[in-house]
Amino acid sequence: MAKDQLPDLSPDDPANLIAQAIQVRVCLTAVYNKASFLMAPHILYTKHDDLFIDAMTVECDGKAPREPKLGTFKLSGLNDVAMTGQRFTPLEGFDPTDRKYSENTVRAIRL
Repeated sequence: MAKDQLPDLSPDDPANLIAQAIQVRVCLTAVYNKASFLMAPHILYTKHDDLFIDAMTVECDGKAPREPKLGTFKLSGLNDVAMTGQRFTPLEGFDPTDRKYSENTVRAIRL
């Protein structure tokens, strides 16, 4: 799969919504492991043929995290994904060229 190209997905697939949110830098709401998240998605990538996003948690069940950091979320575990109108600033130190993402990036924020 070419960089910045989504796999062949339906238009209403959550991966398309996440890719759009990354492109325009808006937060998403989603349920993951029964917890409600407000997250700032930074990168969508593949690992072992599964899609993942690394996102900064803005809120988890209505509470802000102790410190800003990226978390990894397996796309198949995300439910009720929706874009918000809330824009975000990328996490300082985020590097979309990190070895973890090499050759596997589908969409990443542009710094």
